[in-house]
Amino acid sequence: MLVSEIMSRSPKTVAPDAKLLEVVSLMCLFRYSGLPVEEDGKLAGIIAEKDVLHRMFPSLEDIMDGMSAPDYDSMMSQYKDVVNLKVSDVMTTSVISVNPDMHVLRAATIMVRHKFRRIPVTDAGRLVGMLSLGDIHKAIFQANLADNLCKP
Repeated sequence: MLVSEIMSRSPKTVAPDAKLLEVVSLMCLFRYSGLPVEEDGKLAGIIAEKDVLHRMFPSLEDIMDGMSAPDYDSMMSQYKDVVNLKVSDVMTTSVISVNPDMHVLRAATIMVRHKFRRIPVTDAGRLVGMLSLGDIHKAIFQANLADNLCKP
């Protein structure tokens, strides 16, 4: 079974110069944990919830310099500053993707190895879809068990 057979086509994308507030609104309203960033028809990065939230935490240098225990309430208020940035300020640019002609279990291996729940599907650098572990699990279930469960 190939990635192209089960991937989500035409995923929602955002531009690098999009305001982060608009993107996090989409994430919260539609329960997106991450979105591909597309520029000039090519995959430029990924913006994930962890990228946004990571900006609120002290850096390793701050911790090593003897910063006292974090003030979590102060850290929470930094969110307002973070969402005023652009997507390009916080997105991950070193993106791992899979090919639409790849076997789904090979794609799953890459995802599990990197602890990804979703991964972009690209063809010659162009985003053609998204693949989630849920897509893979559902396809394997349907291929192996769905018919048996429907029999009387």
